[in-house]
Amino acid sequence: MENDNFQNITNPRDGYDLPVYGIYNNTFYGIHIPALICIVTSFTCAIIAIVLSFMNKSRRTFFTAWSKSDRFIVYLAVCDGLFNTAHFTDHMHVVIVRNHVYPRQLCEFYGFTLAEFITAQNLMVNVIAVNAFMLMYFDRNINFGKYDWRLLTWTFGAPFVGASIAGALGQLGPNGAFCHFDAVKGKIAGLFFTTVTILIILLMNSILFALILRKIRALAHATRHSHSSLSSSMRTSVRAAQSMSLFVAAFFIQWWAMALYGTWNIFTDDVPQPLFHLVTIFVNLGGILNLCVYLIIRRRLIGRWSSKRSNTTIKSTNAATPKSTESKRESRI
Repeated sequence: MENDNFQNITNPRDGYDLPVYGIYNNTFYGIHIPALICIVTSFTCAIIAIVLSFMNKSRRTFFTAWSKSDRFIVYLAVCDGLFNTAHFTDHMHVVIVRNHVYPRQLCEFYGFTLAEFITAQNLMVNVIAVNAFMLMYFDRNINFGKYDWRLLTWTFGAPFVGASIAGALGQLGPNGAFCHFDAVKGKIAGLFFTTVTILIILLMNSILFALILRKIRALAHATRHSHSSLSSSMRTSVRAAQSMSLFVAAFFIQWWAMALYGTWNIFTDDVPQPLFHLVTIFVNLGGILNLCVYLIIRRRLIGRWSSKRSNTTIKSTNAATPKSTESKRESRI
């Protein structure tokens, strides 16, 4: 990618000394308009996911009766919604003024918000992957504490501390296209806070995801050949692991472009511009992907309910049917 941010710039002090990305090569609107469309769509889907989740369950039993997968959907939707709100305002501000966000404190706030909720989402999906792995291999469900305080402290608290330190050290600011880590002063912080973190989590989630799928396939193979069925607890673990694996798959779709861009950028600033466009699109699809995960989990749950009702009806009918008729009915089922 020809980085127009560095044209005619010598010894920039911070990101404000660099021109807004895309101004000189006429790609300015090609970056921001698709990003804004994705952000608005993602935000709408995040709100739909939250509303549908609470419509189908009691708000009072959120921490006691809701499954982990259901709570994860709400947590991730909240991350997406808050991230989309700040990022939409950020992008729209740049589009309107065709310049960096001023004052600097406002840009730093946008950058802090992005760092907080992007990292919180990444950490939460990683916890989901670890929990699914523990279920499949050790039949152990990780205890997140009362009201999920351990989960929430880690996923939201750790990014808050990290982003606060980065802000105090002046690492947040304009990166050329929007506000995140300063393109000049925040390079090292941005590298470790985004690229390194995403790559580590992506690699870890990939390994756990592969091991989970391998275990599920091994159980299915063993069941078919032994003509037996899984225990009730193991079936529950498999279903929970399958649901959690959907979050991991959605994570891959959302962050693969950012991981590739960050890796490429470690070695050179000449990153292909189409890849940058892919980053601005895919990282803003979180709400859409989260809603898809919710709908798939919901559909599977409804399917299991229908199957249970059908089996109950069949058993009740068979109990009231003469033995000779019962054997004929069984042969047709």
